[in-house]
Amino acid sequence: MCGIAGVIGPGGSARPLIEAITHRGPDGVFVEETPGRSLAHARLSIIDLEGGWQPLHGAGSTVIGNGEIYNYVELTRDFDLGERLVTGSDFEPLLHLYAQEGPAAFERLRGMYAFCLIGNDGRTWLVRDPFGIKPLYLLEQGGSVAFASEPRAFLAAGLIGAELSEDRARELLAFNYTLGETTIFEGLRRLAPGEIVEIVDGKAVPRGRRIAVPAKLSRGDDEARLIDRLDTVLEDSVRVHQRSDVPYGLFLSGGIDSAAVATLMSRLNERPVTAFTCGFDAPGARDERAQAERVAKALNLDWRETRFGEEDFWRILPQVAWAMDDPTADYATLPTYKLAEAAKGTLTVILTGEGGDELFGGYGRYRRALRPAWLGGRLAEPRGAEPAVLARWRAAAQAPEGLTRLQQAQWADIATWLPNDLLTKLDRCLMAHGLEGRTPFLDPEVAAFAFPLPDRFKVRGRYGKWLLRKWLERACPAAEPWARKQGFTVPVDAWIAPRAQAIGARVAKLGAVRRVRSPQAVEAAFSADGGERWPLLFYAVWSLIHVEGAAPADALAAVTGTI
Repeated sequence: MCGIAGVIGPGGSARPLIEAITHRGPDGVFVEETPGRSLAHARLSIIDLEGGWQPLHGAGSTVIGNGEIYNYVELTRDFDLGERLVTGSDFEPLLHLYAQEGPAAFERLRGMYAFCLIGNDGRTWLVRDPFGIKPLYLLEQGGSVAFASEPRAFLAAGLIGAELSEDRARELLAFNYTLGETTIFEGLRRLAPGEIVEIVDGKAVPRGRRIAVPAKLSRGDDEARLIDRLDTVLEDSVRVHQRSDVPYGLFLSGGIDSAAVATLMSRLNERPVTAFTCGFDAPGARDERAQAERVAKALNLDWRETRFGEEDFWRILPQVAWAMDDPTADYATLPTYKLAEAAKGTLTVILTGEGGDELFGGYGRYRRALRPAWLGGRLAEPRGAEPAVLARWRAAAQAPEGLTRLQQAQWADIATWLPNDLLTKLDRCLMAHGLEGRTPFLDPEVAAFAFPLPDRFKVRGRYGKWLLRKWLERACPAAEPWARKQGFTVPVDAWIAPRAQAIGARVAKLGAVRRVRSPQAVEAAFSADGGERWPLLFYAVWSLIHVEGAAPADALAAVTGTI
């Protein structure tokens, strides 16, 4: 995992872009400038620590990439590339595949990636992985196309001003993330998950898109055979996601998804796997440490516990707001950031359970979507949003015809909150500490198996992730897959409450907030229990940092009245 930046076209340098995102690549920066293009790469060394520096050149092509191509070993073998490769980099085989197949080579990639490839045929491409695990942003300006891994690069380089989109800001407060390809910064867009763009005469021209999940329904199979197939598919995914020349481990919660990843990592490694768990020190908080510890003992993990309390909340809030330059007001960013902080220095690669709910049908809203209205059933869509904002969500979440109601709900999440909330959270919180996050569930082979499964293998009665639970019951009984799930919450409201009235008065005065909420609505939100307190507080601190240019600590002081 790294940071990339570039300018394709006359004039311009990638150097000021990459200098703003060196936290993504703490091992070093390389800038290559030739007539008509400037490419820059900030490296976090994971594979081929000595030889994998980028840009990479081969077969007449050039590439800079962020992320990992997990099947580089298989591609090297299947296309007999061994003698032609000069490094062990996972991106180098792509250069030779492109020389043979052109852009069709992109369909062969299995991994998380965002890259720029300048082909031996003179064509220039920007490509993002199908789930949108790795980010990529671009700007068309003055006959050139600039791109980078984070929006802050464009702001720091002076290519855009911090002019906010009110539509995106309203989406952030409604959903905790923003929709679509346009970002919260006017004029800047992100590549959609799976998007393939060709740069032609200073313009980004869409050339197709890889879809993350197959839009079909399988006929099903005997449950026992499906469990065996699931075991094979998941083990293979975890195996390739472990490919690394640096220490790796996982984040372990008390849930099914991370327990599944832990089970397979334990199976595939001779030494105890290092696992980090975060618990909350707050009255009434839902704490999964006890369950995580049971799993860790059963699997002989090297288990590390970290705690999150009120002091952590106020310390980490402005740091998270700084890290989330493409904003996500999901309070799960807070423990993710703390876990990354704890893991830094011990691990460089972290496997996580993101994607398990979306692919195997885990969320309660999926089960509600399958019930008739008279039993409390309702569509799996956000509630409480303004009509215009909800209409935009529905457009972004629209599934193709022929899917079941459950698959439509899964598709909506995979298209919206998975890339723009969960995966953005994972990318920014880990990259802020120079760590790489990997998601074995979000793999083409896993998706091809899981998404088409008949509904009965995903949701049955009050249980979601039916098949995954059945597998885990056999593979790791200590995970207690049939126990009632606590749900994941961070007690942010309890920490805000004692200061709520004073904070609300300050937040209500901020320009970025006043553009989307009246002062009366803001103060009412902070006077009430729960509601919009947390997203408004986050947005206020975020706007002071990324719009007003405040230092993180100063931004927090401005809304709390303290330092």
